[in-house]
Amino acid sequence: MPNNSNNNNDDEYEKYCYLCRRPESQAGPFVTLPNNIHICNDCMQKSFDTINSSNMPFMDFSKMPNINMSQFMPFDDIPQSQKVKKKKKKEKTEEVPLTLENIPAPHKIKAMLDEYVIGQEYAKKAISVAVYNHYKRVITNSMDDIEIEKSNMLMLGPTGCGKTYLVKTIARLLNVPLAITDATTLTEAGYIGDDVESILSKLLAVADNDVEKAERGIVFIDEIDKIAKKKETHSRDVSGESVQQGLLKILEGSDVEVPVGSGSKNAMTPMTTMNTRNILFTCGGAFPEIESIIKARLNKQSSMGFNADLKDKYDNDTNLIKEVTTDDLRDFGMIPEFIGRLPVLFTLDALDKDMYIRILKEPKNAILKQYQKLLALDEVDLKFDDSAYEAIADLALQKKTGARALRAIIEKFMLDIMYEIPRDDSIGRVTITGDYINGKGAPVIELRGADL
Repeated sequence: MPNNSNNNNDDEYEKYCYLCRRPESQAGPFVTLPNNIHICNDCMQKSFDTINSSNMPFMDFSKMPNINMSQFMPFDDIPQSQKVKKKKKKEKTEEVPLTLENIPAPHKIKAMLDEYVIGQEYAKKAISVAVYNHYKRVITNSMDDIEIEKSNMLMLGPTGCGKTYLVKTIARLLNVPLAITDATTLTEAGYIGDDVESILSKLLAVADNDVEKAERGIVFIDEIDKIAKKKETHSRDVSGESVQQGLLKILEGSDVEVPVGSGSKNAMTPMTTMNTRNILFTCGGAFPEIESIIKARLNKQSSMGFNADLKDKYDNDTNLIKEVTTDDLRDFGMIPEFIGRLPVLFTLDALDKDMYIRILKEPKNAILKQYQKLLALDEVDLKFDDSAYEAIADLALQKKTGARALRAIIEKFMLDIMYEIPRDDSIGRVTITGDYINGKGAPVIELRGADL
């Protein structure tokens, strides 16, 4: 007698194709056969094609005796611990179609970015104009006989200066499909890793597998410097120059076969065709050590004489990356064909002490505001004096990891406070001082009932 102990919960879990083992959320609707066998449409079609091409006589299953095949093979052989519960369906909100009248203008996009991103004025202007022009290009498609070309972007900046955060903020503020992916996992087709087409697969997933909607989207490829051409290598460069060459046709605009719901092509993955002509690509990377290439180019004038530049003239320039040119990128390892498909090139500034302090205070979702909100749920008022902001900024400058250093610093000194406050209901206010940040004192604690 079959075990029906879990039958009541079957509707809560995903069904799996018996042949390719993909869940219904990836493979699509299933064909259900007797004995609780589920087969996806792709596997069913492949089975029919195999039978038709092998000249096998047609088998009439209706005349065969009723055999319970579950006696010979377990059809529901997926352990309960490996089953995946179905996702709850989200209520779809009606999307307002984009028109020339309701496209947010560049100054409005930048104003929204100003609420979350501190500094980086030129970068915010560049990306606001690019997104605005992308909207117009998608809507109008062409103006008379003039076809508008897309302007793919390449942003450079030191680690932690806000490249990824800038694009994530755009994704949250604007109603356009936007996929963020890393170039670190990409390899040449046929090798372990993701194909370059997986970038479009993620965009298609963001657009709920709507090809027409995905073809109007924006893709941000982070860590683009990691696919630079390897120098002095005698092996095949499957994760460097090969990936750049594979991205050329996608960046330019062409019809690409894209795997649906998977990062790589294989026989069991359904494919669809996407045209990338209307997809805006934005690439970003820190390009470490490119400053040495820039410095070497700028120091070509250094020699003996009155008009010579000093060799150490640019050693302390934190924003030397602003002087970058396409020649520097080519020397770094980016092939000319790849650079040519990213015509808009701009850099982000390195963070200084004043910018760190502004990042702590001004953004809508600043990390200090997050902790103030957490303690407000315990009815405790969290304050920071000016010396605390100064101390946090000084520590962040020493770490040289950009804005990411702020969270590491704050998590460290907030640990004891977050641990002790819930156990004492008498605490009403905590003030963080610079001495406490530097390990020379304790936070100022005021009890409830005091004149707060």
